[in-house]
Amino acid sequence: MSNATTFESSVMHQLAARGLALPDPPKPLGSYTAVNQAGHLLFISGQLPLAEGKVVWQGQIGRHLTLEEGRRAAELAALNVLAQIHAHLGGFERLDHIVRLEGHVTSADGWLQQPAVIDGASDFLADVLGPRAGHARAVYSHFQQPANAAVILVAIAQVRGA
Repeated sequence: MSNATTFESSVMHQLAARGLALPDPPKPLGSYTAVNQAGHLLFISGQLPLAEGKVVWQGQIGRHLTLEEGRRAAELAALNVLAQIHAHLGGFERLDHIVRLEGHVTSADGWLQQPAVIDGASDFLADVLGPRAGHARAVYSHFQQPANAAVILVAIAQVRGA
């Protein structure tokens, strides 16, 4: 079994161990592409905590949702990032690593635990992708976001042999 096949199997095994399966990648909410490749880089448009076409986690964290619910929203958005990568590349074999992750958190006024929310995505990616998950990161706070999503993730990934 090759390393590529081993990695693909490992990712799917890690997801299954969490009771998850890779979903179909969500469609864009507007006039843009979900993934755009430039050379060895994949630019993944904002991914919401969507499941079956519906935003699962809505509202402000620190007001409508708890920190733990925010972390779960970030994990679900990260699962959708993986779905976009998988669909664009036809698997995970060519994924070198996640380069950057931007977390946009809908937050109550004065609530300052946004990094802990996006740790939900970072920790999830590390558990599923291992060393290929290492990334730089930025976290932003917003009063409200499209579709009233609690979290939106934007990612950049490097591809092998593009």
